[in-house]
Amino acid sequence: MDQNRRLLIALIVASTALGLIILFWIYHTKRFHTSDVVKGMCKFNFSKSRKTLVSLMDYNILESATNKFQETEILGEGGFGRVYKAKLEDNLYVAVKKLTQNSIKEFETEVELLSQMQHLNIISLLGYCIHSETRLLVYELMHNGSLETQLHGPSRGSVLTWHRRIKIALDAARGIEYLHEQCHPPVIHRDLKSSNILLDSNFNAKLSDFGLAVLGGAQNKNNIKLSGTLGYVAPEYMLDGKLSDKSDVYAFGVVLLELLLGRRPVEKEAPTECQSIVTWAMPQLTDRSKLPNIVDPVIQNTMDLKHLYQVAAVAVLCVQPEPSYRPLITDVLHSLIPLLPTELGGTLRVTTQQLSPSDS
Repeated sequence: MDQNRRLLIALIVASTALGLIILFWIYHTKRFHTSDVVKGMCKFNFSKSRKTLVSLMDYNILESATNKFQETEILGEGGFGRVYKAKLEDNLYVAVKKLTQNSIKEFETEVELLSQMQHLNIISLLGYCIHSETRLLVYELMHNGSLETQLHGPSRGSVLTWHRRIKIALDAARGIEYLHEQCHPPVIHRDLKSSNILLDSNFNAKLSDFGLAVLGGAQNKNNIKLSGTLGYVAPEYMLDGKLSDKSDVYAFGVVLLELLLGRRPVEKEAPTECQSIVTWAMPQLTDRSKLPNIVDPVIQNTMDLKHLYQVAAVAVLCVQPEPSYRPLITDVLHSLIPLLPTELGGTLRVTTQQLSPSDS
């Protein structure tokens, strides 16, 4: 009996220990998973056998949805192809990018990265299609187009109020912070510009076009072929090929100047010394008497001057020639949040009367 009792006790102890181990494992797994979801972290796994959550879509369906890629359905055109408006089943409207035949690498990069990203300020990739030599990408439709079109198109920024512009800047900064701080390894967008910042029906901004993006931990990042758009490319990358997360910060600074001044990053018709928005604006951005006079006329005299000076100061830091002098995107984010009303995602306390309906 003593032997049986000892055996029974041993079994109870072993079962209890095993149960505790299983409970600990379940708790640890759930805690890890929940932490990742809350923080929005993405961990890249480039195994070719990896299953993607992005759908492989039928070419004939997409061709029909775009009316055989009619010019009347074109939403925009970039360096890697045209984007068309498409209508799928159940009246679901999406955007379909038809890439040029020499953009296979960009297509693969975009599918690899966006299929593993999930963030409010990153465009959602819904599907892709490979049909012979044709490559198609299917995105959520952003009803207000690009920031470039809103600022420099026919409306000339007329619907972009001061608070709406700060909201767009804040959204873009949140998207960049996700790439730099919450993706592992970090992602350098490398083609951040106003045409790659898309706006939904409520003017929430999302980063798009990841075809040129690279992983920040890549050993050969300083030897990557120079790519980007004139006016947004950081000087150290253009002159020496040195690429870092501070390259994105520089481009963000240029976008911030566009929002403030309503000017394009490069004015081709301007005198040579005034072509670059950075070169033209820098001497005036730090002069408090001149700054209010160069602000986009659409938003002149509509903001607290202290807030204007603060945004200008952030822009000046972002476009510093020396990358080590530029702030981290997280610091930029923390500088902009207090300037936006709580109703729009910031921390600025304003009364209902102070907040214009057009700002929401």
